[in-house]
Amino acid sequence: MLPDPDGIDDGAALALLVQGLTAWHLYRTAGRVERGDTVVVHSAAGGVGSLAVQLGKGMGAGRVIATAGSEERRALALELGADAAVDGGAEGLADRLREANHGEGVDVVFEAAGGRVFEESMAALAHFGRLVVYGISSREQNEVRTGRLMRNSHTVAGFWLWDCLDRPAMIDDALADLFDRAARGELRVVVGDTYPLSEAAGAQVDLVERRTRGKILLDPGH
Repeated sequence: MLPDPDGIDDGAALALLVQGLTAWHLYRTAGRVERGDTVVVHSAAGGVGSLAVQLGKGMGAGRVIATAGSEERRALALELGADAAVDGGAEGLADRLREANHGEGVDVVFEAAGGRVFEESMAALAHFGRLVVYGISSREQNEVRTGRLMRNSHTVAGFWLWDCLDRPAMIDDALADLFDRAARGELRVVVGDTYPLSEAAGAQVDLVERRTRGKILLDPGH
């Protein structure tokens, strides 16, 4: 039985049910964020990213660094509570992340692109840093060498929300927490465009090419 999201509209509740649960578990389950950690949230204006930025301080992060592909999206990330926002392009990304963390490596990165962004994120990690993969939007797979992990005491973890579905406590407790935070005004669900169901394919293209903001919705009535 899911908690009743009093005072939360349907679009926001849906975002918390999918993107919110993902962001919550990136912190608690996969990233194991500890108090004071520096956390990098890639694609910080997206559905998961915009919620992950807002969850950061409440989940114990000492510093939240957001990445996004445009000035508008970086401004949104700062508005949502990021301490710094940098260009999310792969070229030179590791250097930008370290610079945003006062020249130091970062502790945790939430990454959903794969390819070069994954490699640059790994290069930005401090010793004992953790990189959490929850998507591969670039469709570029990465290989990790065990010697490299040992040399820097790094962890690479994966997370897929659907693995939580047969573990009710992982859904119920997290969702209740998310709804409570939203009701207290600690979480703002960024709802982006609504697409008619007939344009679902175009919505998917816009997602992959990062032309959307926040949670997008499909309207089955059109």
